[in-house]
Amino acid sequence: MSAFAWLQRRGPQLDAAQQARLAALPSAAGFDEQPLAAQRLVVVDLETSGLDPRRDQLLSIGAVVIANGAIDLAQQYECTLHCAAHRAGASTLIHGLAPSAIAAGAPPGEALLGFLEFLGASPLLAFHAGFDRHVLVRAVKQHLGLRLRHGFLDVAELAPLLCPQAELTHAGLDDWTRHFGLQVAERHHASADALVTAEIALILFSRARRQGLDSLAALNRRLHVWRHRAQAPSL
Repeated sequence: MSAFAWLQRRGPQLDAAQQARLAALPSAAGFDEQPLAAQRLVVVDLETSGLDPRRDQLLSIGAVVIANGAIDLAQQYECTLHCAAHRAGASTLIHGLAPSAIAAGAPPGEALLGFLEFLGASPLLAFHAGFDRHVLVRAVKQHLGLRLRHGFLDVAELAPLLCPQAELTHAGLDDWTRHFGLQVAERHHASADALVTAEIALILFSRARRQGLDSLAALNRRLHVWRHRAQAPSL
């Protein structure tokens, strides 16, 4: 049975074609022991109407695939979502999405269904993944009636874990981009931010292999220990 077979009886109104597409989605893969170079990973970035993941709306999705140890530019997903109630605000100065672009966006259910088809069973990477995960989980539940079960790894945690000498413990995406000397043509655009996050992730995976961490499961275990140490009171 598909991992997405638990559609809610009371939820979004989906037509027969959409229900069939949902039923065909594969089960989410966990963090396994495959070598990092053998993984298909989806790096995602979201633009939202604000910074509250419990309330603000998802406006744009940008995603790129890492496969066979490289960024596969042939596999990208980009979509602006329609949001009838959206009004220009402070966040517009950051993401640059005009109200007209959002008004002309794809229906949220269709945009999210397309993203899930693009995602497949692959684990997800994001910078500050907790925010993106919360927004995606809420949007998928609201518009598709599904529970998103895909694992997320946070590049904002992997970077200081694997590069402690950088002394950028609470750094943002711009800080790590500068640290690694990457060139970015555009920022605060979902697809562009997903691409630079993927570039940073590949650098980090190279560092991880040199430290004997060559799987998502190994990285996740090391992150668990790192978080525990970071939260422990200093003596």
